Amino acid sequence: MTETTKSLFETRPPSTLAQSAFVSLYGWVYEHSPWVAHQLYERGITKNLDNPASLADAMAAIVNGAVDDDKLSLLRAHPDLAGKLALADLTASSQSEQKGAGLDQCTPDELARFTELNELYKHKFGFPFIFAVKGFHRTDILDAFERRVKNDAETEFNEAIEQVHRIAKLRLEAL
Repeated sequence: MTETTKSLFETRPPSTLAQSAFVSLYGWVYEHSPWVAHQLYERGITKNLDNPASLADAMAAIVNGAVDDDKLSLLRAHPDLAGKLALADLTASSQSEQKGAGLDQCTPDELARFTELNELYKHKFGFPFIFAVKGFHRTDILDAFERRVKNDAETEFNEAIEQVHRIAKLRLEAL
C-alpha cells in the first residue's frame, strides 16, 4: 500500500498526535463542535482509539455524557437539509453529503416541501432536522422527514443525537 492510499488512521494514528493536531484532524467530525475532540483528548487517546469505529464510539460517549444544553448546541450547529444547499455556510463535508443524496437536485415541489418541513421542524423542536444522508435518496430523506416531524420532543431529540453519531462515524470511516 502506498502512502497516498493509506488512511489517515494509518498515516497519523490518533494516539500519536498532540492535542492541537488531534483537534485539527478530528474536531470537524461533529459539525462545528470541536469541543467533542477537545474533551476526548483530555480524557486520553490510547492506541485502542486508532481505528474509525473505536474513535467514533469514544466521541459518541463524550456527546452522550454532555449536558442537554451542549447537545442542543451541537444539534443547532447542523445545516438545514436541501433548502440552503447553495449557501456558502455549509461545511465541505455537509455539502458533499447532501449532494451525494441528490439534495442539490430537488424538484421545485420537493424543495418547497423541504423548506416547509425545515421551518415546521425547527419551530417544533428548536433545532434543524438531522439525517445521516449517505446511502439514501432525497425521496427517502423526505419520507423520513415527514415521519419524524410527528415525533414528540424527547423522541426526536434522541433520534437527532443518534443521527449525529451516524454522521460522525461515516465521516471517520471515510478518512
